[in-house]
Amino acid sequence: MRRAIAIALLLTASASAQTRRPPARKPPPLPAAKTITPDMTCPTPLGVGVKTKVAFCEVMAERDPAGGVLITVPPHKGPATLTFDLHNLHTYSEEQVRAHRAFTRYTATIGVMTMDNTLLSRAVVQNEFRTATDLIDRVGGGAGPGGVKAVAPTGTEAVSIEIPEAEAQVSLLGEKLTVDRIDGSATYSQVGRPIAVVSNVMLEYRPAPPPKPPKAATTKKR
Repeated sequence: MRRAIAIALLLTASASAQTRRPPARKPPPLPAAKTITPDMTCPTPLGVGVKTKVAFCEVMAERDPAGGVLITVPPHKGPATLTFDLHNLHTYSEEQVRAHRAFTRYTATIGVMTMDNTLLSRAVVQNEFRTATDLIDRVGGGAGPGGVKAVAPTGTEAVSIEIPEAEAQVSLLGEKLTVDRIDGSATYSQVGRPIAVVSNVMLEYRPAPPPKPPKAATTKKR
């Protein structure tokens, strides 16, 4: 009797072991996110801020992504996040400020494009200029007092855009600029005209895993 019970227990344990599923494999952990200053090609550098030491890059009106501000995106898993500060560009005149005729309202629009000319997103910056305190910084390398340029960035819009996993490079292209002054308004979009300025370009992404090595070819035995 005891032997029959033991055999029955053994059979039950064996059947239970056969029907038990193996534990599910955990997916490999995602690589840690990295934040970098990406490689960037700026066809028209504005210069470096005298106080901030920030590099400013002009974004010109352009239709071909190859002619824009090019930003390289390393191989990444999932979408990457591109961030930058977008500014307007003002030509400073001390005489106009003193005469209270320097008021200008700028509205600049740029596009973030893939290299096959697909629009990922647009970014807009709008601000008003009245006095020198409305400038972000003066830019060195000019003929003005203190060796600064007449043109300088004004206004700031923080921009954040997702870059799809498949993209290895994106381009910033100027679209249009609307300028409102005391004596009237005008909109500019002709190719080659400065539209806006960017600075503090950064990229956050998760590095893509290295490609799997190819399988070694097997030779058939004769």
